[in-house]
Amino acid sequence: MKKPRWVIEKEQARKAAASETVWLFGLHAVRDALLNPRREKLRLMVTRNAAAKLEDAIASSGLVPEVVDPRKFSAPLDPASVHQGAAMEVKPLDWGPLEDVAVGAETPRLLLLDRVSDPHNVGAILRSAEVLGASAVIGTRHHSAPETGALAKAASGALERQPYLRVRNLSDTIVSLQNMGYIVLGLDGDAEETIEATLKDQSTRPVALVLGSEGPGLREKTKLTCDALVRIDAARGFGSLNVSNAAAIALYASKTTEAGG
Repeated sequence: MKKPRWVIEKEQARKAAASETVWLFGLHAVRDALLNPRREKLRLMVTRNAAAKLEDAIASSGLVPEVVDPRKFSAPLDPASVHQGAAMEVKPLDWGPLEDVAVGAETPRLLLLDRVSDPHNVGAILRSAEVLGASAVIGTRHHSAPETGALAKAASGALERQPYLRVRNLSDTIVSLQNMGYIVLGLDGDAEETIEATLKDQSTRPVALVLGSEGPGLREKTKLTCDALVRIDAARGFGSLNVSNAAAIALYASKTTEAGG
């Protein structure tokens, strides 16, 4: 009996995921990955100078580095990558299913990204999420930034600490979170209510904040699935914020409401 196309595609996707690797680069990103016990490390290329700077992290990882001449640094990186003499091939991190990161904290905060594809923006969002105590950042498998060296460098170590999940369908994920008791708020510059006003009487509920890509913003289906659309309380009508800045401010506003409630 011939397998249905969807079964074949699912098996192919599973095989591709199993063989997927990422090259991290830069002293900070490589050091944090070396020190992360969750990270499966495959190959480390360093110059003699970088090896000296990473000596303790390399020793703790148990990985034997390939020490190379700076003029013959052959790691498969973009020529524009600022690698600082350090690059490491790793497996993407596996943070487990949605339920593992969505429950557990007293009043969890999640950031959901609707087609935010720029790795520098996602890296900056991960950094803010880690600093401000979010439980996880969740994107989509398609049309969102995958785990890459550029994302890791922009995250400045947060990729190794802050769970970053990519789900098949964002609207289905929103419904799952609502079933877990989350209030899901979509960020929209044209919304009537602010984050603080919407959460005024909801301070004990877990909150998921959904942000869209710059320009298009949230997709219509995403808007319809959210519990409410909210805006950041801006002082002037200058325009929209960069998505990474908006994520940090929105997360802070939701945490302030929690503390005030």
